[in-house]
Amino acid sequence: MSSTIDAPAGKRPPAPRAVLTARNGVAVVFALNGLAVASWFSRVPAAREALDLTPSRLGLLLLCASAGSLLAMPTAGLVTQRLGPARTVAVSVVLVSLGLTVAGLSASLVGAVVGVGLGLAAFGFGSGMCDVAMNVEGAAVEKRLGYTILPRFHAAWSLGSVAGAGLGAGAAHFGVPVGVHLPVLSVLILAGTMVGARAFLAATAEAAGEPAARRHALLAAWREPRTLLIGLLVLVMAFTEGSANDWLAVAFVDGYGVDEAVGAAVFGVFVVGMTIGRTVGTVAIDRWGRVPVLYATIATASAGAALAVLAGSGPLAVAGVALWGLGASLGFPVGMSAAADDEDRAAARVSVVAVIGYTAFLAGPPLLGFLGDHFGVLSALGVVPLLLLPTLALVPVLRERPAAPGAQAGTPAAKVG
Repeated sequence: MSSTIDAPAGKRPPAPRAVLTARNGVAVVFALNGLAVASWFSRVPAAREALDLTPSRLGLLLLCASAGSLLAMPTAGLVTQRLGPARTVAVSVVLVSLGLTVAGLSASLVGAVVGVGLGLAAFGFGSGMCDVAMNVEGAAVEKRLGYTILPRFHAAWSLGSVAGAGLGAGAAHFGVPVGVHLPVLSVLILAGTMVGARAFLAATAEAAGEPAARRHALLAAWREPRTLLIGLLVLVMAFTEGSANDWLAVAFVDGYGVDEAVGAAVFGVFVVGMTIGRTVGTVAIDRWGRVPVLYATIATASAGAALAVLAGSGPLAVAGVALWGLGASLGFPVGMSAAADDEDRAAARVSVVAVIGYTAFLAGPPLLGFLGDHFGVLSALGVVPLLLLPTLALVPVLRERPAAPGAQAGTPAAKVG
């Protein structure tokens, strides 16, 4: 498999072929997961119209996907430890593809809200399980490469999102039914993810540990202050990203009077900003460290979200969306990377951080839907910058810890701040 993600500038010792192959396989899995998620979110306006939903009812429907993800999280770390990341991803993508297909067919051909909700629940469960497994694998690859790369895997996710948003905008423009669009993509996502997972690193001895030991590691992670604070930061960043995923296209359709295709394209602007931030952010983190970079990006996200809501002008609001995406790009992946600083405890800690973070996806849709009913969807998104500013106080918890004695060679040197 050829190289798809370049190392940061500077001389690096050559990595073993198996690690490079795993790196590319992880990138493929991230990209296809992003394609799956954006394919649904880009067609939310079409599904809303087909089902004739108010903002609050749409928020409750979107809650089904978030609830599925949150249900997956408490056991995702245990499953990943037991099966290994590759097999966990393979199982989860079956649920993702099945859920997208059911949701699309129900919305387009049957018009059944219950069918869409069930499909979204399966989609969310599979996506949540995959999220933990692919982040654990990405962190393991990062350790072996010896430089920051996890945000670039999330950039691959964003590239997949760009593709999903673009395909969604095209499908909306040409009137392709959701029941055709989503099932066709589901087949491609299933096949491609299976291929990517086959390239993962060989399972470690950790996966063969006793069930009691795995449960103890997970419970211990819930008592670690640093892990919990990282989870809280990731929660706000997940809300920052998820609110745009769920509501940005609808907000521009309702608030700025654009059509569905333009709304999907605006969502594409957001994910382009995310992609750029995650691509160049790795270089910035390796040079200046996590803390200064996260201070800058969170402040940028807050300013961009405020501009998108308050601009009053479509083009200026789109510029705000770009800044919003750029600033929101690093919080989630850097939080996951920080949780996985100790590879031996990575699965348990990433699972805890993911559970806390995905609470935002559970609470976000109904909260913004309720506010949207009373103030309009666009105005409801003003909650985002209000939450981001106090989150700056949590950024220092992301400082990299010094490597433990006997840590694996090749682990990136710790940076202070």
